[in-house]
Amino acid sequence: MSRITQAVNGRPVAAWHHAGRAPSVVCVHGAGFSSREFQPFLDALGRHHDAWSVDLPGFGASAGPVRPLGLRALAEALTGWLTAVGLDHVVLLGGSFGCQVAVDAAVRHPDRIAGLVLVGPTVDPAARGFFRQLLRWIRNAPQERLSMAPLNLADYRDAGPRRVVSAFAESLRDRIEDKLPHVRTPVLVVRGARDRLVSQEWAEEVTRLLPSGRLVVVPGAGHMVPYRRPYELAVLVGDFLDQEIAGAVAPDGDPPRTRGPAA
Repeated sequence: MSRITQAVNGRPVAAWHHAGRAPSVVCVHGAGFSSREFQPFLDALGRHHDAWSVDLPGFGASAGPVRPLGLRALAEALTGWLTAVGLDHVVLLGGSFGCQVAVDAAVRHPDRIAGLVLVGPTVDPAARGFFRQLLRWIRNAPQERLSMAPLNLADYRDAGPRRVVSAFAESLRDRIEDKLPHVRTPVLVVRGARDRLVSQEWAEEVTRLLPSGRLVVVPGAGHMVPYRRPYELAVLVGDFLDQEIAGAVAPDGDPPRTRGPAA
């Protein structure tokens, strides 16, 4: 796996890459987090597919402006990064708040996105409030691996409290349910069977709102499926790519990088 740093809007954005066959998958992390939680999944998917994970501006190893970016600006920065590294017609895989960023990018730039994988999509309108979300996070914590805790702490340290709070606030303000009917691409929705943050009812509603969505539930997993069940998720994503995406994106099998790197 290689680390690639590319300037976007004058600031370095860090990403990790496993080279493989098309279509390319780009992982988008959740609120306050970074690519750290995607590393096990990236290693698993990267055995067979072109796999990326990017730190959004201000998170992980990527620099950000003093003022935290809102959701729309994060989505625009993501598509700007795609242009900078020469990627096009990619599949965005969002985790938690990363689903909201991915959906926003797909709706605003449908020509750039070939498909979506929404893992634990937030925010359930039935729990759209700080204390209700906090309660769900507390209930979900026992379902996650203890080894993820130091990664989360490192992510919060890198982002800083102001940016973390801003990201969570953005997740609550965003009405993803209004955007889902406008997603043109095939979408795989993934929920951990023990996820206490994303209910089965909400996951089914997300799938129903999508013009072309399919739901899969991963047994034994909580909210952070890419970290707890990376190999199972890699198989699901690989099947999704092969059956619903690959033929329409890159018939020759080469990674779909039709745009040259930005100057």
